[in-house]
Amino acid sequence: MIPGGTAGNVIAARLSEPASELKNVLLIEAGPSNFDFATIAIPFAAGTLSPFTPVDWNYTSVVQPGLNNRSIPYPRGHVLGGTSSTNYMVWNTGAADEWDRYANVTGDPSWSWDSILPIIKSIEALSPPADHHDTTGQIKPSLHGTSGPVGVSLQGYPSHIDGKVFKAIDELPSEVFYNEDMGSGFPLGVGWSLSSVKNGSRVSSATAYLDPALAANRVNLDVLINTQVTRLIPTDASQDAPAFLGVEFTQSASGKSCLCDLMDFQFTIFSLGPYHILNATTEVILSAGAVSTPQLLMLSGIGDKTALADFNIESIADLPDVGRNLQDHTALPNVWSINVSSSPDDMKRNTTLFNDMLEEWATTRTGQLATSPIGPIGWFRIPDNSSIYGTTTDPSAGPATPHYEFIFAEIFSSYVEPEPTSGHHMIISSNLISPTSRGSITLASASPFDAPLIDPALLNSDFDIFTMVEAIKAAQRFLTAPAWDGFVLGQYGLFEGVTSDEEIEKYARNTASTVFHPSSTAYMSPFGASHGVTNPDFTVKGTRGLRVVDASVFPYVPLMHPQGYIYVLAERAASIIKAGKAAWKTADYTPTSQDVFSKDNLDL
Repeated sequence: MIPGGTAGNVIAARLSEPASELKNVLLIEAGPSNFDFATIAIPFAAGTLSPFTPVDWNYTSVVQPGLNNRSIPYPRGHVLGGTSSTNYMVWNTGAADEWDRYANVTGDPSWSWDSILPIIKSIEALSPPADHHDTTGQIKPSLHGTSGPVGVSLQGYPSHIDGKVFKAIDELPSEVFYNEDMGSGFPLGVGWSLSSVKNGSRVSSATAYLDPALAANRVNLDVLINTQVTRLIPTDASQDAPAFLGVEFTQSASGKSCLCDLMDFQFTIFSLGPYHILNATTEVILSAGAVSTPQLLMLSGIGDKTALADFNIESIADLPDVGRNLQDHTALPNVWSINVSSSPDDMKRNTTLFNDMLEEWATTRTGQLATSPIGPIGWFRIPDNSSIYGTTTDPSAGPATPHYEFIFAEIFSSYVEPEPTSGHHMIISSNLISPTSRGSITLASASPFDAPLIDPALLNSDFDIFTMVEAIKAAQRFLTAPAWDGFVLGQYGLFEGVTSDEEIEKYARNTASTVFHPSSTAYMSPFGASHGVTNPDFTVKGTRGLRVVDASVFPYVPLMHPQGYIYVLAERAASIIKAGKAAWKTADYTPTSQDVFSKDNLDL
């Protein structure tokens, strides 16, 4: 398994279960243990975990023409749990229309909503919010699972703005409606946000899947941390589809680390100076995410042979779509000043207040820090008669799926403005959810230690900027409801005075960034299709013994926050692998002439 991210930990835990016939599983994670960073567990501290921290890959995009030629931070989790350990914990599981679209474009009906819904319920453990308030009318418990590994809960400790959001819905029926539960497969409207939080602490794939597996003392599951995979090695090229069962990796200067001892593994390990080669006997599963997965594939000779030749990388499997089709959500946290005497902004300025709240969380897992900073969320469509449809086809999955999102939060947030030293603020983040722009992941060099070139192509189409402008205007209209009278003081900072379409577009291009949801760079297509990278069973086209299980396989970017979708992918992949035992298996592998390495034990 490569690495121990959102999907990787699910696969490792499921394949090492006593009932599985795949007896030995090794998980290789480039980052440190999630237990090394106590802040990860604090829900309200999500905003401090990225970018440019020890638990982030600290990527930066290439210059974005749609963002007025700015490059932007591009956070990805670099720690056990991956981005599930560093994200904002929003829990969505998608719209029925989009799962049905996945089924249609892959030619596999088992990706439909009706087939996926039981998996969703098997993952969830609906839990009380941190403040244990009565959630009647805020969620429909019958739509959710209660005994799965991932604890999910509604927001605890509602802010000043939450009640006003729902009052404004009643006052503006022509603009928006209330959605009691977005887990129904119909997400449109505004409702209470579910988060991957249980008992006042973050739930990541590391805590939900990996920790319980390790706690069970499974001798067939081992986890390497601080260990970076540098490429995949073909171990048998005798057939048209080469087998990729070799993994080359190295360990960080911070120390060679293992969360448990390697015991009785059916792997062959070779040393290569500071590198090591490990050859699996069953298969290799790549779950490095929409940025690192295509990078590793290309470094390993899987990709566009013409592009690989530019870096003197031998083409072993010519798959031109590797790294192409990158899709992401564009985020813009629009800020207003509000009339309150206290808000979460105070915690960032008052050390004593923060320490008191930290003590409350540490001792009781209650208080403001025990809940996500994100409040209610909403999903919307631009009108069917919008002028943009004169030149653009609707990119969404259907009439019950969104084009843009609102996130409400009573806190200052900005990607480009400094933190204010006084006052109190709220945001309505307008996020583009159904982009028509397509970007790419390409190699910067043949070195695995050089970050790839990341081009999400944000706001790089007429539809995308049109929709973002419409979303900001809709947010402005929403705040004209009487519920906000005397509470909202005005637009703040770079948003102040922005009213016309031209001003809104300029403001958006100058201040927008990413919601951190890259996808689709190793996308699925039907078996036998000449396009795409993976098959509906996660196997990589033109290869043997290799699968990809992460957000890169989605043909289209998820139309909500993708964390929940990725758990679904991973659970489905684990079931497929266990049912088939392996995509391909080799008997007692013997090194070929290309494996000129001296056999050695890995020193842990």
